[in-house]
Amino acid sequence: MEFLPHLLTLAAIMLLACISPGPDFVVVSSHALGGRKAGILVALGVAAGCVVWAMLAVFGLGLVIARLSWLYWLVRLGGAAYLLWMGARMLWAARHPAQGEAPARPAARPLSAPQALRAGFLVNMTNPKAVAFFGSLFVTVLPASAPGWVHCATVGVVGVVSAGWFCVLALLFSVPRVRGTYLRLRRPVDALMGAALVGLGAKLAVSR
Repeated sequence: MEFLPHLLTLAAIMLLACISPGPDFVVVSSHALGGRKAGILVALGVAAGCVVWAMLAVFGLGLVIARLSWLYWLVRLGGAAYLLWMGARMLWAARHPAQGEAPARPAARPLSAPQALRAGFLVNMTNPKAVAFFGSLFVTVLPASAPGWVHCATVGVVGVVSAGWFCVLALLFSVPRVRGTYLRLRRPVDALMGAALVGLGAKLAVSR
């Protein structure tokens, strides 16, 4: 197939982007520590965000957003505010656990399926790095002469790679031994995860 090398290159770049630590990594791993189902649903929410960005890139909207400074600014500040809010809730839960209970996850109670999906989706969609990444990815990897089916295939590749990686991550952090270690160290781990989210949000807010 003429375009197979391009699709494989895109898959490799996408996998490296998913593996690199960031808000997606933190939100999936932190929820997976609270339960396998929540972790997988958050992972699928993140993957859904990746698919939406890929679809926007197919239509050239990702590049438009990346070049509109005011819109990029809104996405960046929205993402920073959301990360700061999630991190603050985790820090509060670690510092003020309910009486007789260990600290909770980012939500005070277990997330419902829609809430878990939404958490992952919003973290990914409000990440301005995704704007720049997807806005330039298709332009640099795919030739200008690529037919429509290739662009559709790239959206599928993005969905499969992102869902696969983040679901594996969720399964890893929900392994009983890992969860058992977490339960013994729940307060410092929650504090660390919360601080990581706050740090990422603060960095996002002040970065240019």
